[in-house]
Amino acid sequence: MAPARAAIAAAISMSFLSLFLCTYRSKLSWRDTHKKFFSKKVKNGLIEAIGNTPLIRINSLSEAFGCEILAKAEFLNPGGSVKDRVAVKIIEEALDSGELVEGGVITEGSAGSTAISLATVAPAFGCKCHVVIPDDAAIEKSQIIEALGATVERVRPVSITHRDHFVNIARRRAVEAKELASQKNNAVQLDAKQMNGYTSEEGSHASVFTNDCKGGFFADQFENLANFRAHYEGTGPEIWDQTNGNLDAFVAAAGTGGTVAGISRFLKEKNPNIKCFLIDPPGSGLFNKVTRGVMYSREEAEGRRLKNPFDTITEGIGINRLTKNFMEAELDGAFRGTDREAVEMSRFLLKNDGLFLGSSSAMNCVGAARVAQSLGPGHTIVTILCDNGMRHLSKFYDPQYLSQHALSPSATGLEFLGRDL
Repeated sequence: MAPARAAIAAAISMSFLSLFLCTYRSKLSWRDTHKKFFSKKVKNGLIEAIGNTPLIRINSLSEAFGCEILAKAEFLNPGGSVKDRVAVKIIEEALDSGELVEGGVITEGSAGSTAISLATVAPAFGCKCHVVIPDDAAIEKSQIIEALGATVERVRPVSITHRDHFVNIARRRAVEAKELASQKNNAVQLDAKQMNGYTSEEGSHASVFTNDCKGGFFADQFENLANFRAHYEGTGPEIWDQTNGNLDAFVAAAGTGGTVAGISRFLKEKNPNIKCFLIDPPGSGLFNKVTRGVMYSREEAEGRRLKNPFDTITEGIGINRLTKNFMEAELDGAFRGTDREAVEMSRFLLKNDGLFLGSSSAMNCVGAARVAQSLGPGHTIVTILCDNGMRHLSKFYDPQYLSQHALSPSATGLEFLGRDL
């Protein structure tokens, strides 16, 4: 009987063991399945949702010019613009280098989109954001930045050579934040009784930063090559993959120059035969630099320089100096775009494609049309839709503002480009 009992006991034990193993495998399989599901289909927070934007065919322009005109829909990034990529890259590199620490303040001088992107992503890194913006930028931009929890300084537009240009003020604010953190650390080490006696060169602005500030970092989007790298490592490769390398030309406007530089450099390295072009708004000196080798504009030569280095309805593009980012670009040529062309293009695309685009996106589409006219039918041309029209309501889409500047749209087709439909 003993052997029989032993056999029964062994069988029961094996049954329980089998049940346990089946249950464990079931749980393990569930975990593995869901881990795989989450890694592929669910983004791990806001930062992973940035990039990999769709490349869309602009049907109306493609059909009008006999080309495949494709556009990277960067307005679908979480912060609503192409600058989300730049904001993430700048912050990641600053944190890695130790120039920025969690709890620190990122400062930037921006006409809008980069500021909005920094304000969007900064909290995901445990940081704060302070933005200095020219007071002639669309008011909704500063409203968005404040709603995102950043602090905003609106200042009068002046030349970049002036100490109170919005970029230069932003640079000083970063220094002030660093000094405040240093004052606090020294006070803690010395067991000081008074913690609020911080003053700086710009003492009236010391209150911009709270006492829990852990330092400052100036994003410096114009000169910080993290801007270029964001597009060289991200946007450019995405365009190459999405077209399977089958494209003939790329065109975009430049503000900081990071987008056109990063993408053009990457595409040229993959295929030197891809033509890369700049589309430049009124008054900007980059068209002359690319086509003639000198930064020259008729307005400056005739002593008619306007209140800004350039005077255009487009925001965030055009500049009268060479940035480190732009100097990385590899361009085959440039086209001039006008304010009227940008306005008319935005209305044409809204009517025919349902695309509600911002001013720089509209100018990029003008550029794509110019490239199509230049190369002729049968080519594939890529451009960037930087942002949508939601942050351009008070100027670019305001009928009264446009009327005051003689820019009210009136075209029924593409006649503003010298082509009838």
